[in-house]
Amino acid sequence: MILPKRLKKGDTIGIVAPSGHLREAKIEDVEKSLIDRGYKVKIYESCYSVNRGYLSGNDELRAKCLQEAFADENIDAVFCIRGGYGAARILDLIDFDIIRNNPKIFLGLSDITALHMAFNQKCDLVTYHGPVARRFVDMDDYTERSLLKNIATDERINFENPEGEEIFTLYEGKCQGQIVGGNLSLINTSLGTEYEIDTKDKILFIEETSEYVYNVDKMINHLHMAGKFRDCKGIIFGDFKDCRKVRDEDWAVEDIVNEIAQRYKKPTIYNLQTGHCIPVGTIPLGAMCYLDATNKKVEFDYSNCSCVK
Repeated sequence: MILPKRLKKGDTIGIVAPSGHLREAKIEDVEKSLIDRGYKVKIYESCYSVNRGYLSGNDELRAKCLQEAFADENIDAVFCIRGGYGAARILDLIDFDIIRNNPKIFLGLSDITALHMAFNQKCDLVTYHGPVARRFVDMDDYTERSLLKNIATDERINFENPEGEEIFTLYEGKCQGQIVGGNLSLINTSLGTEYEIDTKDKILFIEETSEYVYNVDKMINHLHMAGKFRDCKGIIFGDFKDCRKVRDEDWAVEDIVNEIAQRYKKPTIYNLQTGHCIPVGTIPLGAMCYLDATNKKVEFDYSNCSCVK
């Protein structure tokens, strides 16, 4: 795997919108928040565009801006403005040689999972599941520390939840392997495509938001039937923000994920605070992960990566 060059003050961040358009903040405020932190910023056209009411410009524009950000030698990192919907629509428009030949820090979550999976598998690039660019406007200390630990250093990373958030052991044991995954809905939509997630001998990370529990059950079962839990070495269930029951007697998310843990008997933890939660921790997808489910420890290591200087 390729570890992109570390980010330092004075570097230039390219802001792209490969999914939905910005609604929750002003682009000027996002830009200022990064400049105030000591970075230069370039905003790409897709961040100012709207298509269909829910996309940030048409597919061609979103793909073009993403590729331009990677191809531009003056851009040091590429941050996604937000998630939403649309990243999977541009996968067949991307020239992955551009990404592979110009490895850079790539940051985002939620719908950006589609791009994380593709870049990890087709470009051998470590990417970062962490706060989208709009979050810099009001980012808390934990989120910023976790992000910078990942993208500004190459040290071994011990993931620690925010204070007061417990990690739960669902099945004891230890394992190691590349960490892959992201948002459950996007992982599911990859199945049956050339971008299908590969979990063979890897640690599978899953998070979700705003789904009824029976939909979580349906998607988890789809991964089960597709052999993704069978193939992986361990499982990390992250945050499942606002995933709710229809009726009081329905199972909770905790019941669904525990069922998987007991079925496969592999090291499994729940409630790692990364996903749609605030604060949110950053994880380096594609990096080596050491999971000690018994002691509720997760570590990431870049020593096996080829580092870009």
